[in-house]
Order: sequence, then C-alpha cells, then structure tokens
Amino acid sequence: MNKPLAVLLFVILIFPSTNSFAQKTDKNLQAKIKDLLKGFHGEVGVYVHDLKKNKTVSINADSIFPTASMIKIPILIGIMDKIEKGELQYHQPLIYKDSLLYAGEDILGSFKNDEKIEMSKVMMLMLTMSDNTASLWLQTLAGTGTRINELMDSLGMKVTRVNSRTPGRQANQAGYGWGQTTPYEMATLMGKIVKGDIINKEASAKMLRLLGRNYWDEEAISQIPTDVFIASKSGAVDESRNEVLFVNGKHCRYIFCICTNHNQDQSWEHNNEAWELTRKLSKMLWSRYN
Repeated sequence: MNKPLAVLLFVILIFPSTNSFAQKTDKNLQAKIKDLLKGFHGEVGVYVHDLKKNKTVSINADSIFPTASMIKIPILIGIMDKIEKGELQYHQPLIYKDSLLYAGEDILGSFKNDEKIEMSKVMMLMLTMSDNTASLWLQTLAGTGTRINELMDSLGMKVTRVNSRTPGRQANQAGYGWGQTTPYEMATLMGKIVKGDIINKEASAKMLRLLGRNYWDEEAISQIPTDVFIASKSGAVDESRNEVLFVNGKHCRYIFCICTNHNQDQSWEHNNEAWELTRKLSKMLWSRYN
C-alpha cells in the first residue's frame, strides 16, 4: 500500500465522517405518529428527538404556530442572559406596581401596589404557574421583545419570536398572538438547554431546574411516571394548544414538541381534542422508548 493511501485510511478510521453521527428519521415511529394525527380537526405539527439513538420524527415541524405560553422559554433565556451579564440579579428585590397587572387569575396580579417580591419568585411564577403578569414584567426586564428576538436569532432560531409589545411585529401578533415558533425550533431550544449550550452550562442547568417545576401536569406530563425528571412548558389559547417536554428516564432521554392551531374544539374541558391528542402522543412515546 502506498503511503498517501495508508494515511487516508488512517484519517477515515480515526476521524469518521460527521455524517455517521447525523440524525436519522425513525420511520416506524413516524408512521405511527402520522396515524395518530389523522382526523385531527385543526393544524398540527410534531417534532420528536430520541437523544439516546439520535433519531427524530418530523411532521409539519417547520410550520409556524402560535406559542401561547411557550414563549416564556425565550423570555426566561432573556432574563438569564441579563443575570449572567450582571445587569440583573437572581435574588434581587423587585417592587410590584398595579400598572403591571394583566387581567386574569394570576397570583402576582393579586399583589398590592408596592409589595416586594424577589426576581427568582417572579421567574418561578412565570414558569410554574404560567403567570402572565409575571411573564410580561419579566419580558420588560429582559430588555424588550426585540432584544429577546435578537437572542433567539443568535441561537439559530429563525422563526421563534416574541410578537406582543415588540415594535414592528404587529402583523405577526395579529396572526400568531404573543409569540410564534415551530415544533422543531421549540424542541431544539429545549435541547440546547439540556445540553448546556445556552449562555453557559450553569445558566442552562438553572433554567432546566426551573422548567422542571410545572404546575400544569395534566396533559403530556400525566402520561409519564412520577419518578422521571421532566422539564416542560405548555401553552394554551382557545384555538391553539401546545407543549414541549424533555423526558429523562432510566432507559430513555427524549424531547418532543406538539403544536396545534385553528382547532375546531376550543373547549377548556379535559376531553379537549388537542389535549387528548397530546396525552396519546406522550403515552405512545413513553411506551416506545421504554
């Protein structure tokens, strides 16, 4: 064997092509999920990533959907970026003002004017309770929707954006509400947090812990055993129900996001069609990976 050929073979053996580590479609699972989605009365997109085998399922995963409260993950990233830069502090005291109220049933909105609360507790309310008054306050503290959108762009998120209270995005807000994303991008954003790739490993770990304390556990989370760590964020408005989860079980690690829009069933009962679909998908994935 001549020397150049021997060197080439050595390089191939020691440094295999990155394509060998590329994600592959789980065709069997994709077919099963497609069957599950048939007949849904609305638009639906799903992205699944098996982190152990690096296999994926992508069904309408690049279509744009309203985020509803899933936009609170980008807001969280905006706040953590400010904290890491020393512009905010995790435990700093804040003063609640009546002008911050977003009408609804939020906990923070029941505070009296000039009451004190720590930044960390406002963040907890945003993620655990999905408190909208807390979320909009944090969006402002993060430096406006424009700055959060710039952070999303820097992370490779080309579609995930804050629309509400963000200059120049009125048309997007009319179509998608508070925020917009794709199942692929929201799952990818969760994946970056899991891997420690957002800001730094310590900040990502803090965000993952915060996302692991979700009060709203009756849909996708309900199909997973209670001793399994789950980081998640859901979102719901009348015609759109969404959820993104990272599931870290003994024998599995996976992320999935399901987004729906223009749903015919806009009820708020447990048997809402989109919520039933979400539970069925979550149960299917847990059974599949275990």
